[in-house]
Amino acid sequence: MARAIWSGAISFGMVSIPVKLYTATESKDIGFRQLHRDDLSRIKQLRWCAAEDREVGYDELVRGYEYAKDQYVVMDDEDFDTLPVPSKRTIDITAFVEAEEIDPLHYEKGYYLEPDEAGVKPYALLLRAIEDKDLVAIGKVAIRSKETLCALRPKDGRLVMETLFYPDEIRSDPEIDVSDVKVSDAELKMAHSLIDMLQEPFDPAKYKDEYREALLARITAKLEGGEVVVAEEAAPVAQPVDLMSALRASIEATQKRHDGEGDRPKAPSTNGKSAAPRAAADETDEDAEPVAAAKPAAKKRAPRKTKATT
Repeated sequence: MARAIWSGAISFGMVSIPVKLYTATESKDIGFRQLHRDDLSRIKQLRWCAAEDREVGYDELVRGYEYAKDQYVVMDDEDFDTLPVPSKRTIDITAFVEAEEIDPLHYEKGYYLEPDEAGVKPYALLLRAIEDKDLVAIGKVAIRSKETLCALRPKDGRLVMETLFYPDEIRSDPEIDVSDVKVSDAELKMAHSLIDMLQEPFDPAKYKDEYREALLARITAKLEGGEVVVAEEAAPVAQPVDLMSALRASIEATQKRHDGEGDRPKAPSTNGKSAAPRAAADETDEDAEPVAAAKPAAKKRAPRKTKATT
């Protein structure tokens, strides 16, 4: 069982629900060490004091807030432990909102909430209540010296919590305005057809980290002195064509792929009939803007292989 990173209570009006918090996600990134090229010895990063020109131990470290250039306010453990913030031990629910009202940009990290023995019944009550109302609970929680907004929601018969970024933590978006860009009815119809053909229920199990798998395979091959698979050279960037041609080529390539899979029907058109790949083939728009062509997939060449060196 994973170790709880936080314990406290959910405050729901006058109801208190003792809970423990567990991290719901983990990184699968492949880690590498920095080595000296000549002898492959590991490089160490030292805690170095520039003033005394020596390495310092952890017991000599303090935390400081830089309020001006090279000027610091030193903070000790007591300063953090005695902050008058109730969210250090309590998730105080202050509102209930619809999930659609939370922009996905605000979501930061997910956690599982597990009730203590004394909190099982009020935990179940809150869970079922927000399931019935189809709402998300909003509160605050302090984790690792930081107080954040959080959202509590039901998932698979339990409560999960997601920390949220504050509005001032989200960067301003670049000024983009395409409201006056002309899009023809024919282009929009083709785009709708392509979207319809690609629409499906979200199944996270069908996706995998192909980069990580290829990297692990390369590491294993080099370790065992086997053959290393080399990716074929990337295809040259397609020359710009008109938007209608790119959409049409995309639809044709998608239809061919689906025909080969045999697991998805053709996209419906607005009148309920099957949409043919060339639904707007005879329609042109002289104002269509050039984009990179979406060509049908070419036949793959067999990957080249080289002998790994050890």
